[in-house]
Amino acid sequence: MPFFYMDYWYLILVVPALLVSIWAQFRVKSTFSKYSSLAVRCGLTGRQTSEYMQRGGGIAVEVERGGGIAVEVEPVAGSMTDHFDPRTNVIRLSEPVYDRCSVAAVGVAAHETGHALQHAEGYAPVKWRTALVPVTNFSARLSPLLVVLGIVLSYDILAYAGIALFSVAVLFQLVTLPVEFNASRRALAALEGSGQFSDEELRGIRKVLSAAALTYVAAMLVSLMSLLRLILLVNGRSRRR
Repeated sequence: MPFFYMDYWYLILVVPALLVSIWAQFRVKSTFSKYSSLAVRCGLTGRQTSEYMQRGGGIAVEVERGGGIAVEVEPVAGSMTDHFDPRTNVIRLSEPVYDRCSVAAVGVAAHETGHALQHAEGYAPVKWRTALVPVTNFSARLSPLLVVLGIVLSYDILAYAGIALFSVAVLFQLVTLPVEFNASRRALAALEGSGQFSDEELRGIRKVLSAAALTYVAAMLVSLMSLLRLILLVNGRSRRR
């Protein structure tokens, strides 16, 4: 198979998706930077926002008999390194979020706390994503090798096996979307229900969370276009034999 054929589908399908991904990353960074300089009037830091949500502030929480959850909140080095670790049941907030009282810090901390609430409640898509992690890691390493061997050796079954494995990675990205969107919805519901934030601050928080959500949509698009490219490559090779 000539290499220009591979480049043809890569240029048409994957490159535009990668450009969308780059744009989404730029947007989330610029939005975070903009709202990091806007302080919330209530004075809540990222850590305090998480603790407030965990106690059920602004939302109804029934995951424990006493209401609310108790998840440790720790600082983590770097910027935009915020995450919830379900293995240790710890929320880790980056330096610009942990002890800052900006609109961006509040939004990010609330989002990560949304993940902790999902975990405590046994939110189904979180379970699905967790179950897919080891399979996705395995398939990501093996699928490119199978596709290349199948094409080079003209052995379609190997190529299609590689495509099937790569589909697991696409499924993982697909399951990630409702997990992230739901965490943001939980965050917004809590912050809006608290009555502590102005309409302007809430608009900024929505923009921060929306920009972050775009990165997951873009990642899904890249995976989907990459899968489509592989399918077209293998099918095209089969038809020309």
